[in-house]
This record gives sequence, structure tokens and C-alpha cells, in this order.
Amino acid sequence: MKNLNVKKMVFVAMTAAIYFVASLPLMVMVFGPVQFRISEALTLLPVISPLAVPGVTLGCALVNILGVSTGANIAGPIDILVGSAATLVAAIISYKLRNIRFKNIPIASAISPVIVNALIIGAELTIVITGSFNLPVFLINAFQVGLGEFLSCFLLGLPLIYALEKSGADKKIF
Repeated sequence: MKNLNVKKMVFVAMTAAIYFVASLPLMVMVFGPVQFRISEALTLLPVISPLAVPGVTLGCALVNILGVSTGANIAGPIDILVGSAATLVAAIISYKLRNIRFKNIPIASAISPVIVNALIIGAELTIVITGSFNLPVFLINAFQVGLGEFLSCFLLGLPLIYALEKSGADKKIF
């Protein structure tokens, strides 16, 4: 029983570490209205294991902390909470929708991070940039964040899940 808990903690920590490391190559595109996080592809890992939920959330928090500490994160310290919460909500929804599939592809799980991040991060950026909620600015921010999230989840996340499931690695790793 004790080893099982250690194995779970290691999985969560490794997921967080992979999320963090996958964010580093394009660090200049990770924050701001136009953002692209390769690591957001991992928000689909909850399709395979619920342990990925805390893993991607922790990884996101660590990236946001790094962004704040280096000055790269334009939203500032609030993004550590808000951005990480958006990832948490998206990961939970991805897990809940994991069995809704089209031709065995978890499309519904891929849509949730796009919508959640577009709305939450779009609103956060709008308030940070303009000082209040401005609908036209929000719509632009939400579209830009959603587009980056779409690219991460649909072009990287879905093929990742497909490859893990097709090869059987999902059962071995998770």
C-alpha cells in the first residue's frame, strides 16, 4: 500500500516536471494575449489517469511562478492562482469527459482546455491589460488564448493520447 502511494506521488511529480520542461523552449510565447504552451497538450493526460490532474496543475503553477519571478508573466502574481486554477478546472473537465469520444478520439476532453482557458485567461488578461473588464478586448484575448490552446490540445495533445493508447503505453505508464 505504501509503495502505491509513492508511485502515485512520483507520477504526479513527473507529470509536473514534464509540463514545466515542455514550457521552457517557447518561454517567450507562454505568457500574454498570444500564447502557445506545448505543455498544454498534457492537459489531456487526465483522459488516461486522474493523477494527471494534480500533475499538470502543479506544473502550470511552477511555470507561472517562473514567469512571475523572471518578469515574463505580464499578468503578475495573480496568474499563479488564476492560471493554475484554469488548468485545474480544464484538467478535471477533461477527465470527466474522457469517455465521450468520436471514432475513439477524446475530442470533448480536448475542447475543455480550449474553452476554459479562453474564458478564464482571456478575462484575466483583459482585466490586467485594461484595468477593468472590456468586452471587445476580452473577445480578442479569449480568441488568441483559445487559438493557442486549440493548437496545443488538438495538434499535440490528441496525437499524444492516441499514441499512448494505441501502443498500450497508457496502461503501462499510468
